[in-house]
Amino acid sequence: MKYPILVPNIFNHPFTYESNLTLKVGDYVMVPFGKSKITGVVWDEFEKNNNKNFKTKKVIKKLDVTPLKKNTINFLNWFAEYNLIPKGMALKLVLLSSDAVENKETQLYQIFDSKIKQNLIKLSSDQNKSLKKMNVSNKKFRVHVLQGTTGSGKTLVYFEALKPLLEKDFQGLILLPEIGLTSQFEQKFLEYFGFKPAVWHSGISKKKKELIWSGVSNGKIKIIIGARSSLFLPFKKLGMIIVDEEHDQSFKQDEGITYNARDMAISRASFENIPINLITAVPSIETFENIKKGKYEVSRLNERYQKAALPNYEIINLNNTKLEKQSWLSNKIIEKVNLHLEKKDQVLFFLNRRGFSPNALCNKCFTSFTCPNCSINLVYHKNKNNLLCHYCGYKSDLKRDCTKEGNCEFIFSGPGVERISEEVKRKFPGKKIEIFSSDTMNKKDSKEKIDKIINNETHILVGTQLISKGFHFPSLNCIVVVDIDLSSQGHDLRGAEKNLQLYHQLSGRAGRTGKPATVYFQTYENNTKMISEITSKNPDIFLERELEIRKKNKLPPFQRFISLILTGDNEIKLEKEAINFKNFIENKIEGKILGPVNAPLFRLKRKFRIRFLIRGLKSMKLQSSLAKIIPKYKFSSGIKLSVDVDPINFN
Repeated sequence: MKYPILVPNIFNHPFTYESNLTLKVGDYVMVPFGKSKITGVVWDEFEKNNNKNFKTKKVIKKLDVTPLKKNTINFLNWFAEYNLIPKGMALKLVLLSSDAVENKETQLYQIFDSKIKQNLIKLSSDQNKSLKKMNVSNKKFRVHVLQGTTGSGKTLVYFEALKPLLEKDFQGLILLPEIGLTSQFEQKFLEYFGFKPAVWHSGISKKKKELIWSGVSNGKIKIIIGARSSLFLPFKKLGMIIVDEEHDQSFKQDEGITYNARDMAISRASFENIPINLITAVPSIETFENIKKGKYEVSRLNERYQKAALPNYEIINLNNTKLEKQSWLSNKIIEKVNLHLEKKDQVLFFLNRRGFSPNALCNKCFTSFTCPNCSINLVYHKNKNNLLCHYCGYKSDLKRDCTKEGNCEFIFSGPGVERISEEVKRKFPGKKIEIFSSDTMNKKDSKEKIDKIINNETHILVGTQLISKGFHFPSLNCIVVVDIDLSSQGHDLRGAEKNLQLYHQLSGRAGRTGKPATVYFQTYENNTKMISEITSKNPDIFLERELEIRKKNKLPPFQRFISLILTGDNEIKLEKEAINFKNFIENKIEGKILGPVNAPLFRLKRKFRIRFLIRGLKSMKLQSSLAKIIPKYKFSSGIKLSVDVDPINFN
């Protein structure tokens, strides 16, 4: 008998194989492919419009794996169509290094034993109302947004919503935006449920991943806490999806197969016909628009847990003070911080820039250190004593022959967290200081560091935006935003929205246990309206106005953008190709082409980049028309096209 088998590679269709076995849709099989053997899945339909004569090969064997559900197959077909990727690459996201893991002995799954302990949790009236609303239609697809001020106990509400489903033997998925959040969150989960969740992200060992993949597939593992990729695990009986910090830009996968994990989670919930809960303090503009249209239900937590007050805000005008040479902290800030430290408050200096300095410049020849592979400056990291490209990972020593004479003499322009940390050490001697960024917090000792912060053994933190993402530090009652002016610049259509979310999240780290807390903004900006707007207790006012601007300018969420980026080694050849490509697809797609233009980051990883934005109505017509026309165009050798549906970054 003939079967359609999809294999995890760049083909957009299954291949036809023969087998004497009785196979059904979703079965995992081993098949010959070229000269090798490969894992495939019996798909839901045969390759269409194949008029070629070919010899059908035989299925080698059926694997001892719980079949992939029909709902999941439907989701993967849709996922491929929506994101303009081959179906085989969608399947690759489900498999583990292109393989399926066969069932293991039952006792191996016992480390994920999911016996729920009974809790006597007393919810506030706000939390109870939200929980009731969340539980109204828990047996079918619906999107519910739990919007709550930072520190209002949102996690507790969705744990309560998840508990009865786990008791009925359903599985749950909690998506988090950052790997760094999982250890503190794991602890919170353990305290509430009484068992450890399975954690899934790129830092988990292959052996552990195999066990988790298999346990999720056969239903032995009940709960997954994970980063983006956990959305594609082959759940046997998924009952609820929760997307925590749904507004977070980190849910967008920008490399390889591009997709937005939040949006794809909503679609997966729809195909599985299960509820999904989006959790946020400030919704993304898309979520806010869907709430307004009545597509998403919403409940709100307006008060912090145990009635803790929100932090106060104070603006330190740098025009009225003279900073010392090579200093970024005003005397007024030093005074304020000392007052907080006397009260045993923990302090955070916030600057959203890793490393020591974003620009190393020669004092004699005035040449900057730029990346040889990308059109961007190298960032000096003093802790490692090297220069680093934050895009391609290129490293260089701080040594160079000068065009004038001898070696270059370097001066450093602008601060990063390492540089602020040095100044903090000078100004606050004897205090324990920790840098909190992705360079320091994705290491093996990061849990130990976080525990010290929680216990107030660390007095001062110097951190990037990583710290704004859901951490709970009980003694943190003073936040100093070192330079808000830097992060409010740029030409990003989402810039205002990102600032609103970042500073709401950031200020939410302070004053969580009831002590008075203050966020200080250092700024040269005389117009302080922006700061008061992005720190307003009611972010909806800001989002309403942002929606009006987007509607007027036909920007998302009112229209769809698809970004097409052409890359190549030869700049002139690439420019010609871009014009030819535009002429070829113009008038054949259901949208307007903007471009071609050089991408803001014109050279990346030694490739030149030219981008188009396709703007169209929010329907699948735009994708369908592009899917038909793009394969008909023959790109010159060395030129590659990448597609990003609903782009978030415009570099």
